[in-house]
Amino acid sequence: MLDSWQAPSLDRAEQMRLALAAARAAGLRRPPRPPQAELRPRGKRHSRERDARAVRHHYDLPPEFFALFLGPSLTYSCAIFSRGATTLEEAQETKLEMVCTKLDLHEGQRVLDIGCGWGSFALHAAQRHGVHVTGITLSPPQAEVGQRRAAEAGLADRVDIRVADYRELTDEPFDAVASIGMVEHVGANQIDLYARQVARMVKPGGRVLNHGIARLRHSDPEAGPFSERYVFPDAAPLHLSRIQLALERAGIVTEHTEGFASDYAETLRHWARNLDEHLDEATRLAGPERIRVWRLYLRAARRGFESGFTSIYQVRGHRA
Repeated sequence: MLDSWQAPSLDRAEQMRLALAAARAAGLRRPPRPPQAELRPRGKRHSRERDARAVRHHYDLPPEFFALFLGPSLTYSCAIFSRGATTLEEAQETKLEMVCTKLDLHEGQRVLDIGCGWGSFALHAAQRHGVHVTGITLSPPQAEVGQRRAAEAGLADRVDIRVADYRELTDEPFDAVASIGMVEHVGANQIDLYARQVARMVKPGGRVLNHGIARLRHSDPEAGPFSERYVFPDAAPLHLSRIQLALERAGIVTEHTEGFASDYAETLRHWARNLDEHLDEATRLAGPERIRVWRLYLRAARRGFESGFTSIYQVRGHRA
């Protein structure tokens, strides 16, 4: 019987189903779709188009989501607790006023805010020091919120927030330039251009405040794969020495440097706790996948500042 048995004929569709079943049994499956929280940018690294996509991947979530953990000021950078502040809002107020003081702002001056976010520094400087602030961001939702906040505060005539790349600016030089938490997005292949543009945008003798994360160990890559794929695509915290070399070559004279690693660790502790306390609403706004990424990101970033992997520096200088 077995010697004379012949397998039944199979049509093409049945053959394909059997082949697919065999492939699955062998572990050869179609790879799952990339998670929505993942972005692998295409095109030339740190081109204007690619930078815009990378920044918007992170920042174009609803502003209500960010407010849940940043607080009502929507200040997305290191708060300063080491000057006596006990709450996150007090510490952010301390940071904003510290930047104004270091820039020596006076009423009527024109100030450029590179990477202005939702406008917290622009609003503070305009309201407290009577300056006119032009802020730029690559995120349209951020610019919209910033302009609305300025109008609600009665500062629409003193705060101008635009969607623009720092490389596009052609304004007349400003009295002062603040860059708070933006230099991390510039990258090694653009840092010299960034520095030249900062120098071009400030008047001779005008002050510059560059505030940004820097990696500390020279053996480490610019960014790890988790941050690259899920958090800040293409972000590249450089060494402070490399940033300063670029600024000095561009004609910015360094006057004062200050590190705030412990302050950023404390800031991240507050942000992570705030997010956990509003977890249901955060999940509704951003989705469970993105929330898993952010909870891990906030804790990993805090560990980086605690362990000596990264630090953050404010550097004040002036254009020669």
